[in-house]
Amino acid sequence: MTDDPWTSLREFTFARIALGRAGHSLPTRELLAFQLAHARARDAVHQSLDPASFPDAILLHSAARDRAEYLRRPDLGRRLSPDSAARVERGEWDAVIVIADGLSATAVHRHAAIVAQELIVQLKDWRIAPLYVVEQARVAIADEIGERIGAKLAVILIGERPGLSSPDSLGAYLTWSPRVGRTDAERNCVSNIRAEGLDPKPAARRIAAIMHAARAHQITGVGLSTKTQPVPLPSH
Repeated sequence: MTDDPWTSLREFTFARIALGRAGHSLPTRELLAFQLAHARARDAVHQSLDPASFPDAILLHSAARDRAEYLRRPDLGRRLSPDSAARVERGEWDAVIVIADGLSATAVHRHAAIVAQELIVQLKDWRIAPLYVVEQARVAIADEIGERIGAKLAVILIGERPGLSSPDSLGAYLTWSPRVGRTDAERNCVSNIRAEGLDPKPAARRIAAIMHAARAHQITGVGLSTKTQPVPLPSH
C-alpha cells in the first residue's frame, strides 16, 4: 500500500482526503469505510421519525402520504395535509418552533430536543406557541404553520441531507412573518448542528441571537444580514 503525503492532515477534517492506494485502487479499509458511510446516509434518509421522542408536541403530517412520495414530490412536503391543517389553532404568538424529519430523522432524534429545550431557556420573554412535530416535511412547511397560527417568527429544526461523514446533521431555518410562498432568501439558517459540528446547545444560543435580531429589525434572510453584523458563536 502507498501512503498519501497528506495523511497528517486527516486529523483536522472528516473529509475523505489522503486515502492512500493499493496498486491502482483504494485500500480495502477505505473502500469498506466508504460503503459503511454510504449505508448510514441511506438509512438516515429512509428512517422513520418516532413521534414518541416528543411526547408533549402536537403531531402533524405533510401532504406527502408516505416516505416514497415525500422523496419524489418535494412540493407535497412543503404543505400540511388537510387533516393536519385543521388541527392548527390561531393565537397570539411571538414565535413557533417546528421539528421536522426532513432528510434525516436520525439527526432529529439525536439533537432536536436538546436544541428546542435550550431555545426555550433563551427565549423567556417570548410567547412561544405549542411545539409542532411534522412527518414527511420540508423547510417551507413552517411557513404555513406560522401563518395559520399567527406567529411573528417561525423556526424549523429539520434533518439535513446526509453527507458521507455526517448522517445526523440538523439544520435550523428562521423566517420572519411566515407565510406560504416565502423564499429561501427570506430565511436565516444555522447548519451542521451535531456533535462533530456545531454542538446543539451553542447552536441554540446562536439561533436565539438571530431571533432577537430578527424581532428587532422585523426581518430575516438577506435583509437581516445587511442590517446586522455576523452573529458570533456564543461562549459555553
